Amino acid sequence: MANVAVIYYSSTGNTYELAKAIEAGAQAAGATTRLLKVRELAPDEAIATNEGWGKHIAATQHVPEATNADLEWADAYAFGTPTRFGTISAQLKQFIDGSGGLWFAGKLANKAATGFTGAASTHGGQEGTVQDLHKVFTHWGCILVPPGYTDAIQFDPANGNPYGVSLGDPRGGEVPDAIFAAARWQGERLARVADVLAMHRDAIAAPATKA
Repeated sequence: MANVAVIYYSSTGNTYELAKAIEAGAQAAGATTRLLKVRELAPDEAIATNEGWGKHIAATQHVPEATNADLEWADAYAFGTPTRFGTISAQLKQFIDGSGGLWFAGKLANKAATGFTGAASTHGGQEGTVQDLHKVFTHWGCILVPPGYTDAIQFDPANGNPYGVSLGDPRGGEVPDAIFAAARWQGERLARVADVLAMHRDAIAAPATKA
C-alpha cells in the first residue's frame, strides 16, 4: 500500500484539524501515513498577540517536523496551509523551497499530490492558495489529485471545492461535518491514486522510445 505524507502548517489549529481528517481518509484506504508539521518561523512577539496561536503550538509538540527524508519516503503528498494574503504561508513555502536537491535528482516526480487550505472568510483566497500548491506539484512532476466532484460530498454547499478542501474560520462556531467528510474523501482518493502510481512508477518514469 502507498506511503502518504500529510504535511501542513497551522497557526491556531484549523489546518491541523483538516490534516488529521485527510490522514484518516488515507488510512481508511490502507495507506501508511505520516502526519507532519513544518517549522514555525514567526517570532515570539507575534505569537503572543494571539492566545490560540500559542496554545496550538503547545498542544502539537508531539507532531514531528517534516524533513526532505519524508518527501523521499512518500508515494503521495497532501500539503495544507492557511491562506496568507491569497497564497501559501511563509512557513510551508520555506519547507518547499528546501526541496531543491530532491527535485533536481528527480525524487519528487511521478507521485500523487493534493492540497488543502483555510482562511478567515468564505472567499478569502482559498482556491488561489490550493492552485499555488498545484503549481509547486507541477514543477515537481507530480500527478495532481484534486477531489473534483468525484463523490457526493463534493456537492455539499458547505464544501463544494473541486480544487481541495478548505475551511472558513468558524470564529468560535462549529465547523460543518461536511468539511471534514470532504477532507477524509480527499485523503482516501489520494491514497487510492497513489497505490496505482506506485505500482507503475518505473513505467511512468521510463524515457520514451525513439522511433
